[in-house]
Amino acid sequence: MKRFVPILLFCALIALFSGCQNPAVPQKPTIDPNLPVLSDIKSLSDITQIALEWSPIHNLNIEGYHIYRAEANKNNGKLERVATIEDRYTSHFTDKNLAPNTTYLYKLSAFSKDKRESNPSATITVSTKSAIESVPFVQAMIGLPGRIKLIWRPHPSERVSGYIIERNDFTSSKWSRLSTVEGRLSAEYIDDKLADSKSYRYRIIAKTYDGILSAPSEIVEAQTKQLPPVVENIITTNNLPRKILISWDASSHQDILYYSVYRANFSNLFFTLLAKTKSLSYEDIIKDDGAAKYYYVTVTDKDGLESQRQAVPVMGSTLEAPSAPAINVIKHDSAKVLIGWSDTSSRAVKYQIERVSKSGTLTYTNVMRNTFVDSDVAHGVEYSYTVFAIDRYGLVSKASSKAVITIPNNNAAQK
Repeated sequence: MKRFVPILLFCALIALFSGCQNPAVPQKPTIDPNLPVLSDIKSLSDITQIALEWSPIHNLNIEGYHIYRAEANKNNGKLERVATIEDRYTSHFTDKNLAPNTTYLYKLSAFSKDKRESNPSATITVSTKSAIESVPFVQAMIGLPGRIKLIWRPHPSERVSGYIIERNDFTSSKWSRLSTVEGRLSAEYIDDKLADSKSYRYRIIAKTYDGILSAPSEIVEAQTKQLPPVVENIITTNNLPRKILISWDASSHQDILYYSVYRANFSNLFFTLLAKTKSLSYEDIIKDDGAAKYYYVTVTDKDGLESQRQAVPVMGSTLEAPSAPAINVIKHDSAKVLIGWSDTSSRAVKYQIERVSKSGTLTYTNVMRNTFVDSDVAHGVEYSYTVFAIDRYGLVSKASSKAVITIPNNNAAQK
């Protein structure tokens, strides 16, 4: 029987097998030169995988095989055990998760049931293939409302199963995975629910059926559609009876759909939508005289994008009622009462007189002068008079101060 060779005599050989301390590799393997050595090893490579094939050893003393590997340009090419195959009938091994475009060295050995190991095979040099190319063409469609559309040329490699979409919004250097598009021929993606008038950056990564990723495509930049410009030159009225007319300049935007008018009772309160119109003005009907209102006007385009509001609201008001007349004369001549007043607002076109006495209230309308003679009076009765001014719009002033007079029973003239 031949003697087994101690490990010390094969230290140079073992150095080829182990480049680091791996708990899976025996520290002092025993080499049996009588065990058959594997030969005629074939290889086949892909981007991240290398397949090895050999003729199995049909020897009852052989238990299986050890696979040793080294990266050619690292650690001086020292090999380490990467796999153990515990079935002598096996004739294939696939080494996975390798780096693309990288050269690897392999040696194989057989081991016996008592864990003795054959001399290693000849070195097999195999290189993985280069990674797949980037997506060759990417374009971003700009000016869409709240979204950006990406199109690209389908990847030429039939290994590609789909694409990974990544986005960066200029506020960070970090890219985030946005979505995955399945299918090599699928060449479109719409990124929606985006902010208006905002820019984004995109890149696309192709992926293969076995999970290999290409380098990112070129970066494309795009901006969502800008909001219509702020409506300018808003003018409101303050001299119309019980209405406010709001007008504004036409928007320079080319595809406007309508204008929106917002109103509030105070400049710092919540504004509600008053109207939508395609005109350049709006008439706000209000029941009160001298009522102040605050307005914003916006424009909305055909995509539903609404412009910003003005920096501050614009105030308008309805025409105030005429000022109350001031009674400056009241006297009697025993048979009638004469009252006179002045028009404090200069807007009155007629007047209304209210007379109150113990018998009730009488109203005299369509008084065209600023004097009035009341002939329907009696002695010993107190009369009070108030005057209202009415302007050309029919707006009625507040009542004047009361003027009170009594015709004495002795018919003496009032002094």
